[in-house]
Amino acid sequence: MSSQAALLIGEVKHARKEWEELSSLLTLKEFPSGTREEFIQNCKSGQYDDVVVIYRSNAFNKLTGNFDAELISVLPQSLRYICHNGAGYDNIDVSACSERKISVSSTPIAVNNATADVGIFLMIGALRQAYVPQTALREGKWLGQSTLGHDPRGKILGILGMGGIGREMAARAKAFGMKIQYHNRSRLPTELEGGATYVSFDELLASSDVFSLNLALNASTRHIIGASEFGKMKDGVVIVNTARGALIDEKALVAAIDSGKVRSAGLDVYEKEPEIEPGLVNNPRVMLLPHIGTMTFETQKEMEILVLDNLKSAVQKDELLTQVPEQKR
Repeated sequence: MSSQAALLIGEVKHARKEWEELSSLLTLKEFPSGTREEFIQNCKSGQYDDVVVIYRSNAFNKLTGNFDAELISVLPQSLRYICHNGAGYDNIDVSACSERKISVSSTPIAVNNATADVGIFLMIGALRQAYVPQTALREGKWLGQSTLGHDPRGKILGILGMGGIGREMAARAKAFGMKIQYHNRSRLPTELEGGATYVSFDELLASSDVFSLNLALNASTRHIIGASEFGKMKDGVVIVNTARGALIDEKALVAAIDSGKVRSAGLDVYEKEPEIEPGLVNNPRVMLLPHIGTMTFETQKEMEILVLDNLKSAVQKDELLTQVPEQKR
């Protein structure tokens, strides 16, 4: 048996066989259920003193709570890698990991298609205000209070965060005849732009007909869209968010919808999940989904395989395939 161990927090649902095959490389340990206090006690008691890599996920963050500075401080001294299942990793304190010389990976590539599909679904639903007739139909009222919607063709889609998901959104939107513009911290190489126009943040706010958020949540992006930003947008703009809820000040979004500044919105993520701002739930001009962006069998399996590929690469080659960008700078 290997003197080095891997620790799985929660479970692997779709790639269990691939996880078990790692027993030829590592001793496999699991924390399938329990509390944060129990996990910390296990760390302090020496149960994980041979663990060099941890597999964790957003889905099982509920077991340990956030990997914040407190939790990271008690992780075994042997730990060198955290392989995270999730494109978003705002529940991991990456800087605290870096101080401990712990490298972190996420699963960006695997989620791109499924998340972009949901983004387009929400965009079309918001443009057509599809929730209104959908609800009326189920209530036996046929069209109910339905009004005319809008076509995507000829509209300007503004993408804030032109990473993998943003680029997949752009590719799909082009098929609808939309014009694509984007803003990043820095401009993409031409071959990655796909014909999209790079603009400043203020220009993106001022000229987009549909505004899609596709960037990571961190201290600098929290509430990046608030009352001031809504004020700079076109009247009747459509907002789409499939990234993280806290990128938007939800109370400001409610006010912007109520005032008519924002015509409609399509949201898959919320600031305080599973709680949702009542002004969003109660507004028929808002398309809502319960954070299902990556909820397809194919994507979930691909994410798990990518985590395991990162884990194997870490142990065999001392490098992560998809290390988080903060640690690569």
